[in-house]
Amino acid sequence: MTSAYETFRALHARPGAFIMPNAWDGASAVLLKRAGFEALGSSSIAIAYAMGRQDGRHQVSRADAIANAALLARLTGLPVNGDLEDGFGPDPEDCAATVEAAIAAGLGGLGIEDTTADPERPIHEFDAAVARVKRAAQSARGRIVLTGRTDLFLNGRPDLDETIRRLTAFAEVGADVLYAPGLPDTAAINAVVRAVAPKPVNVVNGPRSGLVPLAELAKAGVRRVSLGGTLYGRAMAALVDAAEALRIGDLPTAARGARMGEIGKLLPQS
Repeated sequence: MTSAYETFRALHARPGAFIMPNAWDGASAVLLKRAGFEALGSSSIAIAYAMGRQDGRHQVSRADAIANAALLARLTGLPVNGDLEDGFGPDPEDCAATVEAAIAAGLGGLGIEDTTADPERPIHEFDAAVARVKRAAQSARGRIVLTGRTDLFLNGRPDLDETIRRLTAFAEVGADVLYAPGLPDTAAINAVVRAVAPKPVNVVNGPRSGLVPLAELAKAGVRRVSLGGTLYGRAMAALVDAAEALRIGDLPTAARGARMGEIGKLLPQS
């Protein structure tokens, strides 16, 4: 039987790009599987908001984040990439512990960011960031797909040269996939792809200058496209619209949506 790791790794090795939507609970996971996707990601921001907590501040524990990702995998049978933030601690050994827990939970992949969970100092310095990914890669090698991620662009440091420096270093110490959310345009994406080749690159949604079709991202060399919290945000937008309809007494509009029985049929029956 092919493992989640082997299946997930193979998706990155084939030509073209694939979409890895991010689910946040059992219902979203089984609906995305029914739509035909071959792999899923979890979403740290969706998990945090669903629990009434802030994202990226260690307000969601390692155990809770991995349990959520494992639920998505168990219900769908698909490889799941855990959005596991900074590895839940500042030290390289924290990252290794997160990798080991993700493997034990049966995940296909996970990401380790260079964030700190400290809004006053949100990004690890270069050497520390590389050391953390290196230690994670030592644990991950041959057992789970490791994504090395830098969040410079999301944290007020839109420095493409430093972003590429970090991603290149992450690739050199063993990250399987490279990822820098918030890249400004297709030219920046192209530059990242060229810098870390032949290792695959993940892009979230697309360039900030304007989203483009999947075919255009594939032409740029992107292998994986994730959605982060986008689908959760869209679901919440639908809730806001329904609430506004309810406020003015428009029950027919508010009641539109998926039938609960339809979702129930996709979940385990016992």
